[in-house]
Amino acid sequence: MYFAMSFIKKLAEKVTPPKVNLTITLNRNAYFLGEDIEGELTVHSYEDFDADEVRCELQCVESAKIQKRVYDPALKHEVTRETWETATLYSIKPILSGPTHISMGFTGRFPFSINIPLTMKPTYKGIDRRVVWSIKGVVSVKGRPDAVSQVLEIQVAQPSAAPIIKEKEIVREIVMIPCKYCGTLMPQTETICPNCGARRTG
Repeated sequence: MYFAMSFIKKLAEKVTPPKVNLTITLNRNAYFLGEDIEGELTVHSYEDFDADEVRCELQCVESAKIQKRVYDPALKHEVTRETWETATLYSIKPILSGPTHISMGFTGRFPFSINIPLTMKPTYKGIDRRVVWSIKGVVSVKGRPDAVSQVLEIQVAQPSAAPIIKEKEIVREIVMIPCKYCGTLMPQTETICPNCGARRTG
């Protein structure tokens, strides 16, 4: 009887994630490209288990609406239909904790700081294109599905361009005076006449 119950428990564990509550809190909801996302992942456990790792998963996914030719079995020929295609532009999974035993009643807080690359695309939502940034917390256990927090969507904006400061052009008035000897006009700052070579005396 005990063996049967133990077998059923192990079988159930293989298809169910650990009983933990994961909550992600961020220092703010909107960021600029190039900034760090700072926050904390809180883990509260309702069972004993050995975790492989505690991590965050940040990703940027772009979706685009396209026209695609598909075969319609009812009509028995190809038709053009609108469909969304997605591509992951960026994905990172920083580990907040390595292998650790988590006991029933355990509450742990795991701070994190994740940089958003400056070269990535900002959040965008249009009629036929979307760019979405999201983050979630994960507790991974070998042989069982991951325990996952609610996925938070993050607003990521393009930083405003740095203002271009133009060097101010300084125009100085040049006073011209005649040479005493030949009458040629020359700048007041000159001491020798550019025409006759005479030295200024006054």
